[in-house]
Amino acid sequence: RRALAARRLTPGEAARRGLRLRADGRVRDGLDLLARPEIGFADLARLWPELAACPAGAARQLEIECRYAVYLERQRAEIAAFRREAALEVPSGLDFARIAGLSTEARERLAEARPATLAAAARVPGVTPAAVAALLGHLRRAA
Repeated sequence: RRALAARRLTPGEAARRGLRLRADGRVRDGLDLLARPEIGFADLARLWPELAACPAGAARQLEIECRYAVYLERQRAEIAAFRREAALEVPSGLDFARIAGLSTEARERLAEARPATLAAAARVPGVTPAAVAALLGHLRRAA
């Protein structure tokens, strides 16, 4: 991993070495290159022969990790956003009848339960994910 992170190429250098990258001037390291579906570890070992000493299993694992790193980072960001939203406080005197998009059942259940946070509202029986989204939208607009 460190060996890949330490090796860098500009788009021009990559083109001269047979790799096609967007000509945006951005320097990419070996991990960035390996994240691209058209570039495999063997391609990088041709650029940097010292990488050929890496065992095949480790090389394959690096390919997998690099390809999915973008998706994992996106998921981490979504989880962090969910946690922030889950802790969002619901005002104690909120009139649920004024929230567009809530069904009558959701309004009644929320008014009865009086959840303190968005996460607590999501756990109220009869409150659907759509109702939680409507409540979140209302809370954001009111903030």
